Amino acid sequence: MTGLRYVYAICRPFSSPLQVQLSGVAGVPPKQLAHGSLVAVVSSVPVEDFTEEALRAHLEDLDWLSVTARAHQSVIDALTVVTTPLPLRLATVFRDDSGVRAMMQEREEQFLSILDRLEGRVEWGVKVFVENSETESQEAPRAPDAKTAEPEKPLTGRDYLRQRRKQRQTHDDLWERAEDFARRLHTTLSERAEDHRIHAPQNAALSGASGRNVLNAAYLVPREESEAFVELVDATKDDVPGLRVELTGPWAAYSFSGEFGGESVEGPGEDSGGEGA
Repeated sequence: MTGLRYVYAICRPFSSPLQVQLSGVAGVPPKQLAHGSLVAVVSSVPVEDFTEEALRAHLEDLDWLSVTARAHQSVIDALTVVTTPLPLRLATVFRDDSGVRAMMQEREEQFLSILDRLEGRVEWGVKVFVENSETESQEAPRAPDAKTAEPEKPLTGRDYLRQRRKQRQTHDDLWERAEDFARRLHTTLSERAEDHRIHAPQNAALSGASGRNVLNAAYLVPREESEAFVELVDATKDDVPGLRVELTGPWAAYSFSGEFGGESVEGPGEDSGGEGA
């Protein structure tokens, strides 16, 4: 390999082949780099794109970041099919193979402990949104205006204030129901999962998702219990009008990888942190 070493994940040795046409960051297929009882899944990336200075610039370029994140995610997804990966943060790079091996040797005990905990488990993401149509997109009543008010149905100042109060009450009632629903759903799902994480509400401006995010949670679930977990989420989706429940996964256990894990590109969110060469 030439160039810097981009590290996607740490795994135990595995023999099942990855997809033949799988390509990683910068279009380079990933390879296994073994050391002791661990394997790092790596590929070579151009020095000019992944030095500390270059990364600072690239991480402000949303197009570059999106392409890189999707390539990173495709490798993690492929690994999740054949083994249990400990996914590392986006743009974790080292100067050469020796640097990667030194990292694995230094943290071998910690890596093995996390891999033992994650073995046979996947992450499911659950989000609850208050639909825009019920809250934010609802138009406020217009204040009375002599030029626009219809003579047959005048809107007085008192009518206007009464409608505004009614709309605020409707909004508050929906939010109260949403928060209560999210608490109950989280309690139910937590009882069926081995672990959980509550993430900050998703920013609609960044995610592009409609509605306001009430719950943004991740759940660690044994793979063999995933079907029952999905059915449990699906059974709640129509419980409260005006709310939307979204389920994503199964993912590698990003949220349960300790200091090493970022977040999935399409799951809990994006993580652009990394380690310079």
